[in-house]
Amino acid sequence: MRRLIGLALAFGAGIGASKVFQWTPVSSGHQHGEQTPGSKMTAKGHILDMGARMAGHFAPVNSIHQHVCGFHFYSGQMNRQLIAHHYCSHINQDVRQCVIYDSDRPDARLIGIEYIISEDLFNQLSSEEKKLWHSHVYEVKSGSLIAPGVPDIAEKEVMKELIHTYGKTFHTWQVDRGDTLPLGVPQLMMAFVQDGQLNDDLLRQRDEYYKVSSEEKKRLRADIEDPKDTKGADAWLKSGKAVQITTTESKMKLTK
Repeated sequence: MRRLIGLALAFGAGIGASKVFQWTPVSSGHQHGEQTPGSKMTAKGHILDMGARMAGHFAPVNSIHQHVCGFHFYSGQMNRQLIAHHYCSHINQDVRQCVIYDSDRPDARLIGIEYIISEDLFNQLSSEEKKLWHSHVYEVKSGSLIAPGVPDIAEKEVMKELIHTYGKTFHTWQVDRGDTLPLGVPQLMMAFVQDGQLNDDLLRQRDEYYKVSSEEKKRLRADIEDPKDTKGADAWLKSGKAVQITTTESKMKLTK
């Protein structure tokens, strides 16, 4: 019963957390709308948006129930690190799907997606497919993955689930290099797996913003049982080789 209550609190609190905090990106003090090319929204545009929101049907978006904040790096480029705000929904008990933003503000930029699956489903993947996935063990145990606004007792219940899951992440907007539009091909992302990999300043800024302590969360999560073998995830750690996405041109196939 305590576990169920914890999960309910976590999922419920996660819905409202983004309304409480405002995030200022590391690289810029400007509003996102000012960075992105294009004219300002007109009064008519705002009215039309409001009408669409009142009349529309947003079931997929409304099913988002959880906000977790962590860090990613570009596959093969650990020096390129950024904060990732995940807003997630369950398809079922074994599959979650998350949209990723660069902040928790109303004008946040949608920068990627992440699919999260259970250990059982991950074990069914081919060895080649597993190279695209990362584990969540270190993120949970280190305290670097948090559920903003969620009480520690409820957050810990969430982490007990996430530690046995695997993520496949692509970022579509490279905001870390200053892109004002989503340019280029999607980039495969990975998660940190050891101390000393995540930039201390990035972690400190996130902690100060949310007024949390990753070190304290690490202490509170020390007794969470973790899988000792990630069974093919984080493949770059052993092989030293990173999977990256490139483009090629091929002859167009036309239908008759």
